[in-house]
Amino acid sequence: MVAVPGFHRALHEHIADDRALVAADGDQLAGAVLFGGASPRFAVHWLVISEQARGRGVGRQLMDAVIDLLTAGRGLAAGDVVEVVTFGADHPGAVTSGARVFYERLGFVPAEPAEDGPEGGSRQVFRFRT
Repeated sequence: MVAVPGFHRALHEHIADDRALVAADGDQLAGAVLFGGASPRFAVHWLVISEQARGRGVGRQLMDAVIDLLTAGRGLAAGDVVEVVTFGADHPGAVTSGARVFYERLGFVPAEPAEDGPEGGSRQVFRFRT
């Protein structure tokens, strides 16, 4: 996904608005997370890790940094939530991507269904409460 042109366009827009964190591996993009929102509801819009960086903790580091940034710098208060939309349990990508397990390990909890993805597959909101 790091090579998807739409991702780079969104990344540059989020960087300009101070709503992105980026991880580098030398001069290569290892991953990035795009986020936004305001109290009481923040959102992770897009988390992308390069194929070469997967399994090395880059995603966890980026998500931990987002939670820390929102908590310290953006006023995440008790009762606020951070939401992310990922694959629904019945989506083939749910297992192959590891996304659902990843977010659960970070303390996110599955919540209500979300609008289907562009390919028609199911999506679900995962929520992290402070």
